[in-house]
Amino acid sequence: MDLQLAGKTAVVTGGSKGIGLETVRLLQQEGVKVVSGSRSITPALKETGAYPVTVDLSTSDGPQRLIDEALAHLGGIDILINNVGVGDSESLVEGATKNLLTLPDSAWESAFDLHFYSALRATRAALPSLIERKGVVVNVSSTGARLVGGGPVNYNVSKVALNALTKITAEQFGGEGVRAITVSPGPVSTGVWTDEDGFIGKVARAQGITREQFKETLLDQLGAYTGRISTPEEVARLIVFAASPNNITGSDYLIDGGMIKSA
Repeated sequence: MDLQLAGKTAVVTGGSKGIGLETVRLLQQEGVKVVSGSRSITPALKETGAYPVTVDLSTSDGPQRLIDEALAHLGGIDILINNVGVGDSESLVEGATKNLLTLPDSAWESAFDLHFYSALRATRAALPSLIERKGVVVNVSSTGARLVGGGPVNYNVSKVALNALTKITAEQFGGEGVRAITVSPGPVSTGVWTDEDGFIGKVARAQGITREQFKETLLDQLGAYTGRISTPEEVARLIVFAASPNNITGSDYLIDGGMIKSA
């Protein structure tokens, strides 16, 4: 299936590993010229041939710097994928183990800086080019935005804000040809889930159980119809489809194996 993306340009935040890395790969397979922004440049990202920018997107000037460099390299931006996420897993562990009385402001600020403000700032910086090229923004959110109280609450609430940003972008700039779409994965087999020192491993230790015990319990609680979590490539395929030319905007696409039961 030809997604009609050949010759287009894209910026992917958090493209050094996981979902972002797979998105970079798939975009390039479709003939897209890609700039990736992340705090580190992994060997796997180097192998893709994408243009890497080392940047901390949780800072106030990081997203603007990424977009400026991308515009200089690409000449314009057709696709913006706001994917960067998780970051400081310690603040997310706090969000999963503490309540409103004990969760400090720093944990909320860390979650919002990375998951909401980075997307807001990158979108704002890219919009002139996106308007000119009638481009698209894909925001990578989470099923946590629909299950906010399940924790980590600071992460989930920041994703609720990100979902609202998608709607606002679609509404305010749809008349100028810009589309905005949300892709919301459930658990994904990235380091967050698989690494001993990832978020799942740290929460398990905080509860005094093994990572495998915690994963098994969590999978049962989530109740995915497929009985498994998604792979990064599966999520990336949905992101790349969303970015392809179509008439979809303002929508939130779930990829969670049936975890969310509401219509």
